Amino acid sequence: MSECDTTRRLLVKGLGALAVCQVSGVAWAGAQTKPEVDKTLSFYNRHTGESTKQCFWHQGQFDPQALAAFDSVLRDHRNGETTEIDRNLFELLHRLQTKLGTNARFEIISGYRSPATNAMLAARSNGVAKRSYHTRAMAVDIAVPGVDTATLRQAALDLKLGGVGFYPKSGFVHVDTGPVRRW
Repeated sequence: MSECDTTRRLLVKGLGALAVCQVSGVAWAGAQTKPEVDKTLSFYNRHTGESTKQCFWHQGQFDPQALAAFDSVLRDHRNGETTEIDRNLFELLHRLQTKLGTNARFEIISGYRSPATNAMLAARSNGVAKRSYHTRAMAVDIAVPGVDTATLRQAALDLKLGGVGFYPKSGFVHVDTGPVRRW
């Protein structure tokens, strides 16, 4: 066996050992994942006066009672119609809350809108989308006490998790779980 073959074999063995160490390190890192963090949100509906504070994510799963409470507070306040709100919207709001560094409640201006309510609003105003994400239970118009709307909008934009509408004269920001866009 030549000196070149011996060197090549040692190199291949060394690289193989290094690869095993790297794979073991990846497996070890995966085994040391952090435990799931509980996620809590607080809402106040400006139209109904209702509020709720719920831990909606506990031990790695959604809490059905918390979600039902959220669905109720975010219902169409004009006709009382309730539907299941997109669970990704709650994750978006939790991430927004974390980004803002606050546990302040979200004040709800508009959550779910029934198709009938949305059609009525669209007939009154050009500012209401005919195919609004509110009617799909994927949008909410919010304000946060102590946080100006420009800061709230920028934090939502930074997340890049959906649509963000800015309504500074009305004092709220729209967020939804549709495609990333802004207005």
